[in-house]
Amino acid sequence: MKKESFEIFTREAADRPEPVPGYAERPVPQLSPRSETVDGMQILHDVKVPMRDGLHIYADVYLPEKSAENLGVIIYWGAFGKHATTNILPPDTDVTPDMVSKYTGWESPDPLYWTQHGYAVIYADPRGAWNSPGTYYMFGDEEMNDTYDLTEWAGVQSWSNGKVGFMGVSYPGVICWMIASRRPPHLAAIVPWEAWSDIYREFAYHGGMRETGHTRLVSRIMGWPGKSSEDLDKNYNHHPLYDGYWEYKNPDLEAIEVPVFACGSWSDQGLHTRGTILGWLRAGSKNKWLKVHGRKKWSEFYNPENVERQRAFFDEFLLGKQGRFDDQPKIEIEVRERAMQGVVRTENEWPIARTQLTPLYLEAGDGSLSREAIISAGQVSYDPTSNIGVTFDIRFDEDTELTGTMKLKLWVEAKDADDMDLFVALDKMDEDGESVGFPFFATHLDGPVALGWLRVSHRELDPERSTPQAPVLLHQREQLLSPGEIVPVEIEIWPSSTLFRKGESLRLNVQGTDINLYDDKAQNRHEDTRNKGAHIIHCGGTYDSHLLAPVIPAKG
Repeated sequence: MKKESFEIFTREAADRPEPVPGYAERPVPQLSPRSETVDGMQILHDVKVPMRDGLHIYADVYLPEKSAENLGVIIYWGAFGKHATTNILPPDTDVTPDMVSKYTGWESPDPLYWTQHGYAVIYADPRGAWNSPGTYYMFGDEEMNDTYDLTEWAGVQSWSNGKVGFMGVSYPGVICWMIASRRPPHLAAIVPWEAWSDIYREFAYHGGMRETGHTRLVSRIMGWPGKSSEDLDKNYNHHPLYDGYWEYKNPDLEAIEVPVFACGSWSDQGLHTRGTILGWLRAGSKNKWLKVHGRKKWSEFYNPENVERQRAFFDEFLLGKQGRFDDQPKIEIEVRERAMQGVVRTENEWPIARTQLTPLYLEAGDGSLSREAIISAGQVSYDPTSNIGVTFDIRFDEDTELTGTMKLKLWVEAKDADDMDLFVALDKMDEDGESVGFPFFATHLDGPVALGWLRVSHRELDPERSTPQAPVLLHQREQLLSPGEIVPVEIEIWPSSTLFRKGESLRLNVQGTDINLYDDKAQNRHEDTRNKGAHIIHCGGTYDSHLLAPVIPAKG
């Protein structure tokens, strides 16, 4: 989609909101172009890298002190500053001081480690960020043209072997998808680690509901003294439907050809879980690998075992060391049992071919989930403005694994309203009826099995991309409800993998407000709901409300 078909709102530095309390604004460092030799590295500070339109950006280049030639190149591209920031990692991330050096940037590879193994590492500040001149735009042609130009610049430097890779968590992980879809000639491999691939469905609007926590935090911190920047919050509000603005900012995943080693987690519900898996699935690459764990995302990125896997991948595709990545399974998942406990298993495909899609029908009378269709019609209702909704449970009579995306089909009605915002959570309950928590959003250990969302006026499905297991919404128009109208809706519940032992239960929770909400300002929240009156869920008879569960039998 051409940018000329829509307007992108920007703001000047004077219009930037006040810094978010608790997220201290770091000063912009003074430019100081120089070469420094320290800790076995040669660091080239504030290197001017030319862009195609005559502007330049600033980058720091980390090289081995000795043998600084014929190096594979790893690029970190993010707007959080090329100066080291690991000291501001939130508490409870499980990233210990021995995992990273003081040179490590936010969600980025550690230059000290990589320069010891035959690599150059580049940290770059995007156009309009920190000291790099221009106007900052988050994704789209402006940023992608610049990452393309940086890739090609890196590929022809005297210390480069001509093979460039991108790697990072979250923002720099998303950049991996974006740059790979543009196919710069010197790009040879990417490692997107926790990286959404659909900015509308996975970051800005969940089920058609505007996300008002993480996105607004990002909007407030993506601006720098004396610089103009894209007004993310204003643009997101201005584009409530999926239109050219969002298409402009999404990668063409099928165009990706370079090798991919993608890693996601079941614990990043509402941010990266869905997009990492779908990005890997849709990528056109012949050589691609997927790892999905159930733990905390930052600690897994810096876990020494995983760093060695990242290195084996880049050794093969950036350094040409054949066979270094041969023992890595194409798909590796962790089947969780409880927080920080699970079994790692390999698979051959995703979704798993032996999946048994099992409908669990909602019983209004006793709040159960039944494997048998409910004959008698019934209904349940709740106040959608409270944090209490309705729940449905099933106790398993044998060990049961649920792995994959789930679909919740509901027949719903709104009383005294023309729209409904539905929030869905799945939880694991132990034999005594106590909740079993899982890692959630990088720091917590009491999170859900999985989450889902839907604004009912956005219920129209994309017939080309939807599957029986995983509905995909079009988000191209609103279909408001009429008084007394009962409509079927299909809600995508993001991917997960959980083992339920005999006697344990799965609980389905549906309500009108955010579930698993914490005080963390970076966490997802949806404060601008349309909820009022009462929500009614119809079950049984002709109303086949059910959860479609992906039951995984043991390998034969």
